[in-house]
Amino acid sequence: MRLRVAIENSGFVFRHNGDEFSIILPDASTHEAVNKIGKLLQDVLAAPFDIDGASVRLSGSFGFALFPDAGESMEKVIASIETALYHSKRKGRGRLTIYSSEIEKTVRENAVLEQALRRAIADNLIAPHYQPIISLQDGSLLGFEALARWIDPELGFVSPAKFIPLAEERGIIAQLTEALLLQAAKTAADWPDELFLSFNLSSTQLVDPNTAAAILETIKRSGLPPQRLEIEVTETAMMSDPETAAQIIEALHDAGVRISMDDFGTGQPSLGRLRELKLDKVKIDRAFIMAIGEDKPAEHIVLAILEMCAGLNLTVVAEGIEEIIQAESLKHFGCHAGQGYLFGKPQNATKTMGYIREFSRIAKSDREAKIA
Repeated sequence: MRLRVAIENSGFVFRHNGDEFSIILPDASTHEAVNKIGKLLQDVLAAPFDIDGASVRLSGSFGFALFPDAGESMEKVIASIETALYHSKRKGRGRLTIYSSEIEKTVRENAVLEQALRRAIADNLIAPHYQPIISLQDGSLLGFEALARWIDPELGFVSPAKFIPLAEERGIIAQLTEALLLQAAKTAADWPDELFLSFNLSSTQLVDPNTAAAILETIKRSGLPPQRLEIEVTETAMMSDPETAAQIIEALHDAGVRISMDDFGTGQPSLGRLRELKLDKVKIDRAFIMAIGEDKPAEHIVLAILEMCAGLNLTVVAEGIEEIIQAESLKHFGCHAGQGYLFGKPQNATKTMGYIREFSRIAKSDREAKIA
């Protein structure tokens, strides 16, 4: 009814399928006109209404196509509308998309990528690579962060920035996480006992109450003690559903798994909420680290984070260290650990084991030299 009232006599509204509605706008022939009407419809849907005394709000995703740009037949126009609608849903709730050939190309590419991704997960073609984490205070090797790497036989290297969000959108992130964590945990089980494995969780997994149990079952199968696993979560992910996230974090923490907040400084968490969460570590976002030596305000932010974390008894890791001056400054500031290309790029399991052996050999030589 609201949709009908909103367009008054300028078009027609009818139910298309389930919770989907079709709208015909004979006089909307430009992108500007469609955008104007689309935003009006979004505002109309967003207006609150009462159900049994409770205030409820709706949101809607919109896909539009202009005739004849989107096709000269009814079948083609409908297909174009569905493509635009699919693109809106992929971008998140309450989005509006007008069909274009570029959007259709993107949708087709994502469809191909999704099929390849499902095959890659089933065939274990996506493998963890490991980047070292080093103590800035004494130079010792502390552990490694597992990072997903995918080289497809046909697509070549596929960036995690592409396939991780797609796995989240298509509901297969849990399968991908389980496969990667099992591989990584089995690899880490063969490392020296003092080294830990750090592993990232996606935002969608922090709203799934089954996540903690799934993680604990996976590492049990791998043989890696929970105390040697560190789970990384982001500020934004934890704040999307604080209660569920807190329950997941607490269950993992109680089992011995350490919890780290990744990309710290980029989100907008409640500091009170941060204090309540069972965290062990904070990783300062690389954007602040890269500015050290060049941007005094960025250095002051790093110092403020370190001071705050000291008060909360949290270990701090600096991400993205590429220059010696950054590492030296962070050591001087009192930062506990660092990670970045200065210490090593992500490598596969075999090369990582070689890195561990070489690091151990050099450390032993240094100790012997000091004794002599």
